[in-house]
Amino acid sequence: MKFAFPPGFNPKLTIKGDGLILRPLNEGDIEGLFEAASDPKIWAGHPATDRYKKSVFRTYFKSLLNIGGCLIAFIDGDDIPIGCSSFYTDTNANHRLSIGFTFLTVNHWGGATNRKFKRLMLNHAYRHSSEVWFHIAPSNIRSQKATKKLGAVLTHTDKLDLGGGMIDWQCYCLTQETWKQNDATY
Repeated sequence: MKFAFPPGFNPKLTIKGDGLILRPLNEGDIEGLFEAASDPKIWAGHPATDRYKKSVFRTYFKSLLNIGGCLIAFIDGDDIPIGCSSFYTDTNANHRLSIGFTFLTVNHWGGATNRKFKRLMLNHAYRHSSEVWFHIAPSNIRSQKATKKLGAVLTHTDKLDLGGGMIDWQCYCLTQETWKQNDATY
């Protein structure tokens, strides 16, 4: 599923900072990203619990390529992927710039990596929008907690088609002002 982005917003750029490099995902990344995604623990709390299987991951990878705004993440100075995340827009309100389809390798859980990763993406997004949205499955407790740590607030639940058919998503909003206040105190 392709998403329409706000005028002037470039979802396909390389972003460097905080010891990370985020660059646009390409077809040649499938093996490295699968290696990062092949731990069943990553997907245990996720609606797609079997994405660690290569056949299932291939379908997911194709959808990431089609999004048009997926960035693959690396530790600066290393060429082994640690995960990915995507810019996209809300299909019910295409002016809502969103970040999601994110995963990180287990060895980067519980530390500062997710926050650094999101900081790079959020700072880019806030050049074009005063708010950023996150859509999280009701069963994905780990992502809900991580998103709340950023300062995002659950505003509503909505049925959206983000590439897998119409399903319920919890919709979190993080305003630029809240992010600035929260990030400064972290």
